[in-house]
Amino acid sequence: MTTATRAATLLFVASLPLFTQAQTWPAKTVRVVTPWPAGGLTDIAGRIVFQKISENLGQQFVVDNRGGATGTIGAEIVARAPADGYTLMVNSMTHLGNPYIYKKLPYDTIGDFAPVGIMVAQTGLLVVHPSLPVKTVKELVALARTKPGEILYSSTGSGGFADLSVVLLTSMTNTKMTQVNYKGGGPAAGALLAGETQVLVSSPAAATQQLAAKRIRLLAVTSDTRLTAFPDAPTIAEAGVPGYEYRGWVGVFAPTGTPKPIIDKLNTEIKKAIDSPELKKRLEEFEPWTMSPQAMAARIQSDYEKYGRLMKLVGSKLD
Repeated sequence: MTTATRAATLLFVASLPLFTQAQTWPAKTVRVVTPWPAGGLTDIAGRIVFQKISENLGQQFVVDNRGGATGTIGAEIVARAPADGYTLMVNSMTHLGNPYIYKKLPYDTIGDFAPVGIMVAQTGLLVVHPSLPVKTVKELVALARTKPGEILYSSTGSGGFADLSVVLLTSMTNTKMTQVNYKGGGPAAGALLAGETQVLVSSPAAATQQLAAKRIRLLAVTSDTRLTAFPDAPTIAEAGVPGYEYRGWVGVFAPTGTPKPIIDKLNTEIKKAIDSPELKKRLEEFEPWTMSPQAMAARIQSDYEKYGRLMKLVGSKLD
């Protein structure tokens, strides 16, 4: 046996345990940590997709909501979990903002998590309580200028999607609104419905029923293109703030060190679930968006840098 042949044989033998592990995974229940309370976009998207993956693979994927501290509590659980494919995390782009908010985190935001795949895009709906006398973005901006700091907006924490969407708006319009923090999208939306706050950037899925019941009013969307589900709603840029755009995502992570065959298999299952006819219908209020682990890693790096630029822009908020 030549040296080259021996090396190739050893490499093949060394890869067998990983291959076998991927073939048999999942052999038991998989824990899917969502570091947000139930009811928000991240939680809803994760539950829909992993319910379908459970059906397809014949194994349970149990969602475990661990909200608090802008997602850092749940993220720490995943960072410290065994890298065996049986602990995963569903999180939003907010995950990338936490290093700019907290002076010290109990994990490395980039180094401790392996990208698995993105499930949906995160475009926000700028909505207001009906008691607020505005029907357009221009009217909201004008009112905020006459009442600096008096308009309250629901947030899921400093640096979260709901926060930075509004912060970007106020920074671009030279206005001021006051942030009120809640532990997740569900509580933040509940505060708006109760009239505790007047403004919220909500997920489409969380807002649809309330919009139909006219319990909230839609002004615009945060993306740079209109949403198919809300064709009459302008983008914030169209509505009077040229250049405004804020779009995130919800994706799946595993602890760093999780075998690549398992990550690749899970990525395939995520795409298979999202592309299924029944999920296409259930996710029509979302923006399904899939990509490979490698493409997700590149997107994470780009968004991480973008977050840094935005957090510098609004650095005065980080008190």
